[in-house]
Amino acid sequence: MCLNKEKNFVSAVVYICNHEHEITSFLKMLNACFKENFEKYEIICVDDGSSDNSIAAIRAHAAEYAEDMVSIVHMSYYQGLELAMNAGVDLAIGDFVFEFDSPVIDFPQIMIKDIYFHALTGYDIVTAAPKEQDHQAAALFYSIFNWASRTQSILRTECFRILSRRAINRVHSMSAVIPYRKAVYANCGLNTDVLFFDGKKTKLPLNKQMKYSQQETAINAFVLYSDLAWRCSVFVSMLMLGLVLGCGLYTIIIYCSGKPVAGWTTTMLFLSVCFTGIFILLTVLIKYVSLILKLNFSRQNYVIESIEKLK
Repeated sequence: MCLNKEKNFVSAVVYICNHEHEITSFLKMLNACFKENFEKYEIICVDDGSSDNSIAAIRAHAAEYAEDMVSIVHMSYYQGLELAMNAGVDLAIGDFVFEFDSPVIDFPQIMIKDIYFHALTGYDIVTAAPKEQDHQAAALFYSIFNWASRTQSILRTECFRILSRRAINRVHSMSAVIPYRKAVYANCGLNTDVLFFDGKKTKLPLNKQMKYSQQETAINAFVLYSDLAWRCSVFVSMLMLGLVLGCGLYTIIIYCSGKPVAGWTTTMLFLSVCFTGIFILLTVLIKYVSLILKLNFSRQNYVIESIEKLK
């Protein structure tokens, strides 16, 4: 038992979406760790439209550990990991905030303590990450994103992280809307670090709604935080330019052969150049415009049904 407990108030934000089989053991582990090392702490469980017994399990835990400060944020409907975690972090009052994107114990428990004390050495954001690479889809996403992104640090598979209050304030001053937290944290300009551990992140099965939300987050991340769309548009433009030049050369050959169709040369060149440029620009601009409108004109990022204090 630790006699000299930390004076800093810490918060833990835990994402919940049909995790009835994992949440009880996770909360017990978290409670034991916090109780041993911190004088004051809170646990915020963000329920993102769970349809199983996850909420009942959280309430049962809170009843058993009455000394804990446990809250449940009930999202009005399923809104995805990013928005749900934003809601939880906005309600957290700790000097340091732990973010757990799932209630799965796939890391050494001592890592919770390790990244906290590492943050005290001058880092505002510290991440716990497995040494082993994630599944192929995630590995491919991070490889392409890191190649094309404008972030200051490398993004990778993570299990959880800790944020200082300064980091949270900095992120909120940069943008009222946070569609992809990892990229925003990497670009906040503060000191960040990663602590690795042996192992691999556990991948839970996803339903259709969760898969769609992940895909949407990935697309938005590429558009907002990378040059991938610009690079793709340049590649396609150069490809189409080559086709246009080839078409132009073919048109000249037909014209020089002495058997041209009246108006055919001018029409082909005009249509090739104009429509190629128009369609390329439209495909890129439509996505940018839709995201800009969403980011600038949304009055709130998420919709909360209620907040349930279990103490």
